[in-house]
Amino acid sequence: MEEKELIQYFKSLGLRVNTTTKARGHLGFFLKNRIDISHNVPPARVVPTLLHEFTHYVHYGLEPDIAKTGGTFSKIFDEENPIFEQELMKVTNFVDENSLCVRLYEHKDRIKSQIKQYESIIKAEYPRFMRSKAFKEFDKYIRKSNAKYLLKYDRVKLLTGFFRKKYTILSVSDIEKDFPEMPKAFAAYIKLRSCQRKQKRISARINRMQKYYKRPTELFARLVEGLYLDKEWVCALAPYSTTKFYKLLSSGYYKYLDKVVS
Repeated sequence: MEEKELIQYFKSLGLRVNTTTKARGHLGFFLKNRIDISHNVPPARVVPTLLHEFTHYVHYGLEPDIAKTGGTFSKIFDEENPIFEQELMKVTNFVDENSLCVRLYEHKDRIKSQIKQYESIIKAEYPRFMRSKAFKEFDKYIRKSNAKYLLKYDRVKLLTGFFRKKYTILSVSDIEKDFPEMPKAFAAYIKLRSCQRKQKRISARINRMQKYYKRPTELFARLVEGLYLDKEWVCALAPYSTTKFYKLLSSGYYKYLDKVVS
């Protein structure tokens, strides 16, 4: 089926299909009886995205609470087996390269490298410095400096003057300019702390993405998407899962999906 055919079929089932929305910031979005496809989706990705969202609709028929729970393999495949997640993650990595989080891992590695550089600068003056322990010399120095606010934030706005009508902008990136009298080791420590915050945010984002991609309902949708893109390769990546899928498909287990996949 092509785009127009798919949309016509979806509408015949009572689904509302919108292809000119922002899809809540995603390529596509499914909610109960509605499928939204972002107007920013490249033409070659429209059909795979429609299939992805329609698979959520089919899964919703099996498990109405998938939006909250993320679904279960026991319902999707009528069987619980850890091999489903193992195989379908390979399919997901093929279908959506963002699932590999390559850019995030690269960014995280750059941050790690910067942390080591700042640590070397600090240790040149304070050889006993350890990131896991308090930096007493720094703590004593920073108490009387406005730079202490940069230990929690990369950029701050300080209100000054009478009635606090004036303000000063301080930032980690301009620390040498804003505090020219600060020892080099202390400036490096503030930058190190900033990098640690960035590292923590990146790790949290990677964890969120991995949790999202491992949701059974997402793995299932990308399986169907992958079968459209390259059936032979997906069957090679996930032999057990695809065999089980086609067996259930032929038995009518996935209501409405058989017509689309065939």
